[in-house]
Amino acid sequence: MKVKTNEMVKASLFIALGLILPFAFHRIGMGGPIFLPMHIPVLLCGFILGERYGAIVGFITPFLNSVLTGMPPIYPIAVAMALELTAYGFITGYLYKKKNVNLIISLIISMLIGRLISGIANYILLSMAGKPYALKMFITASFVKPIWGIIIQLILIPIVVKTVEKYQKESTING
Repeated sequence: MKVKTNEMVKASLFIALGLILPFAFHRIGMGGPIFLPMHIPVLLCGFILGERYGAIVGFITPFLNSVLTGMPPIYPIAVAMALELTAYGFITGYLYKKKNVNLIISLIISMLIGRLISGIANYILLSMAGKPYALKMFITASFVKPIWGIIIQLILIPIVVKTVEKYQKESTING
């Protein structure tokens, strides 16, 4: 596995965005669980850099946010988010970059699998802490409360990915 400096710099940029966006959203009173600002850079990373960097950025970002800003709390939220975002980054990169699956289909599949992993992780982590986690809680936390974040992702991610691809293609052609 050859590591390219360019890819590492881009991955670092996605991590930085994963720190800045949630901070900005919280500062203006638009909470993370509703608008999902940490998810956007991870999804973009998977699409643009592939599954390896997508997974790494997805795993690191929630923990780094927790350590630097206190949000989300490490246990259980950052742990569950790290697993969810790792899945997002890996699956988008794998499906889109390796298997050439349609961008929207890749996005939807990764969002569904990531949420399923989050639900399983929350169930296990909260059960270990002696707290309940029911199906209704999962549905509310994964699909109802973050509906605006989901809509934003479904609109914004394809636009940004296609714009970046167009720019990369033009810069390759123009030297």
